[in-house]
Amino acid sequence: MAFKFTINGTDGAARTGVISMPRGAIRTPAFMPVGTAGTVKAMYADQVKALGADIVLGNVYHLMLRPGAERVAELGGLHKFMNWPHPILTDSGGFQVMSLSKLRKLDENGVRFQSHIDGSKHLLTPERSMEIQHLLDSDIHMQFDECVKLPATPQEVERAMLLSLRWAERSRKAFFEKEGRAIFGIVQGGDNHKLRVDSAKALAEMDFHGLAIGGLAVGEPQAVMLDMIETVVPYLPQEKPRYLMGVGTPDDLLESVRRGVDMFDCVMPTRAGRHGLAYTRFGRINIKNARYADDSRPLDLRSLCPAARDYSRAYLHHLFKSGEILGMMLLTWANLHYYQDLMAGMRKAIAEGRFSDFYGETKAQWARGEVEEETRVPLDPPTES
Repeated sequence: MAFKFTINGTDGAARTGVISMPRGAIRTPAFMPVGTAGTVKAMYADQVKALGADIVLGNVYHLMLRPGAERVAELGGLHKFMNWPHPILTDSGGFQVMSLSKLRKLDENGVRFQSHIDGSKHLLTPERSMEIQHLLDSDIHMQFDECVKLPATPQEVERAMLLSLRWAERSRKAFFEKEGRAIFGIVQGGDNHKLRVDSAKALAEMDFHGLAIGGLAVGEPQAVMLDMIETVVPYLPQEKPRYLMGVGTPDDLLESVRRGVDMFDCVMPTRAGRHGLAYTRFGRINIKNARYADDSRPLDLRSLCPAARDYSRAYLHHLFKSGEILGMMLLTWANLHYYQDLMAGMRKAIAEGRFSDFYGETKAQWARGEVEEETRVPLDPPTES
């Protein structure tokens, strides 16, 4: 089976479709839970699938350092290693080299750096990144790029964008072709409109299966991120998937789908869950807050997720105050369920031509928060739609 992207419906700029791959179909808009080191933290693989995830993300930087790409290959590849037989996208490591590594030295060839784990020295190039992703046997590979933190000078942003384009050509050339496997290019350019357009145009001319918008959600306000999406999308091929990397909050997802983005990944739902923050249809709930110590309500009585429906806020509050691991597991589960439920709701709304209504209703519910919920009578038990 060849890699194929089919658009099944549009509503304004928002669109819904399916990416077909040998290991499974990916319904879009799609949120990819982050399994950086071969695991979605605090979750079993079958739980992640049951929540509605069609694809997860792994990472070159982390897996090359531990346990090693060659070792994963010897053990049968990343799918077998982590017990996830469905599609996997691997990030090329460019962002992590920038954000995590020590003594980074960059030149035209690649990046020399020291591991943040043990100080060991490594060289990561476009060719090596492609080799690692091949050894992992991921389904979607990402080009190797340079990601700069914002704010940055125009000169620094332009230098990194042009280098990323040259690395994109090398990544595409070094890509290990395999039936159904894909490689995505990454648009860079910081918060500069012209550089973003130049990057998008150049990548659109290359033979990538999809294109990502990178270098956002790295410190800039949401308004800047959305402005860059609006700037770039018109220059991305209509027939290819659009992936916004490292984003984001539920509001970021809703706003970005409205602007034509198809794929997302972010550590936010799992990281927030480990720190006591729940994402719900009422907005965010900090379960560590003292107000929940005597609250017998669940996070959301209407939720189909047992973690959100069957445990009281008082119990969840107790778990976090006691340092119990179960609290992190339950909130991670609830958060990932909410994210997947939000994506499913957007897909359905786009297909039915009512995305604007869904957008407005979702925003209004977040704005109302729990004010209305705290005074209403108990809701009917949840039912499958």
